[in-house]
Amino acid sequence: MKNIKKWSNILSSNIAVLIIIFSVIAFFVPKGFSWATNYTSLFLGTAMFGMGLTIRAEDFKVVFTRPKDLCIGFVLQYTVMPLAAFALAKAFQLPADLALGVILVGCCPGGTASNVITYVAKGDVPLSVGMTIVSTILAPLCTPFLVYFLAGSWVEVSLLTMMISVVKVVLIPVLAGLLIYRVFPKQVDAVRELLPLVSVAAIVLIISGIVGSNVEKIMTCGALVMIVVAIHNVIGLLLGTAVAKILKLEEKKVTAIGIEVGMQNSGLAISLATANFAANPLATLPGAVFSVWHNISGTIYAGIRNRKRGTGQEKADARAAAESI
Repeated sequence: MKNIKKWSNILSSNIAVLIIIFSVIAFFVPKGFSWATNYTSLFLGTAMFGMGLTIRAEDFKVVFTRPKDLCIGFVLQYTVMPLAAFALAKAFQLPADLALGVILVGCCPGGTASNVITYVAKGDVPLSVGMTIVSTILAPLCTPFLVYFLAGSWVEVSLLTMMISVVKVVLIPVLAGLLIYRVFPKQVDAVRELLPLVSVAAIVLIISGIVGSNVEKIMTCGALVMIVVAIHNVIGLLLGTAVAKILKLEEKKVTAIGIEVGMQNSGLAISLATANFAANPLATLPGAVFSVWHNISGTIYAGIRNRKRGTGQEKADARAAAESI
């Protein structure tokens, strides 16, 4: 079990590397991975089910004991990224498919990878987990409504159909995981170390499948999508951090909110594009690119926050030493 835990931690913390490796392989051997697009919703549902199995009762305490912090994070999550996506789609005059894909990413809840990055950045992990739980559970309402209002000028959006899709691939699997853990806690704890591996495999297959199915389209518009996605993600990280600082939150909370706002559940964006916008095949591409990029940028952000915190701590220690003389 120790070896499993070791490999689970290694693969989970290096998911961006895995996604890049398998995406490159899928690009050159598309037939080996394009089949995975037929099971996008299943893979995402599996990852969400795994998330539900890992949520413990104490994780919900933050929801009730720190409502102010969660409220700030929730509002930023569902305003900064959706509005930034809409503005970028307009500014770059994106075609309908790509505009829809970028907006879908912007309107999704926070991704579970943000919890890992927050841990690496020495941020407030309970707050990060709480924000992910709240934004995910409320996604069946927030995501479809935001997509309906923001993407409606590009494509026709069925609000009810989208709500049903989010309930199927996000809410039901998460709640099922919660229920099973409550009924069989010992059995789930016995295989808990395997759960991150399942989620990693599901996410890697989703992204590789998208790449394998869109090789020609990536050749023609991949650079544009990469630029827009990178700007979108950086806007989320910077504005999330800036607003949290303006509100004078503790540095650990600032880190958690910055990461949570900037990192989206791009797998959900891909699943929604696949299930609801079959006539717009390129809509899956921004989500696939975002899945790779936000893990890379999140790791860089974590390093920057760690260095700043180290410098700040050194100054505080120096001041304390001077005062003691």
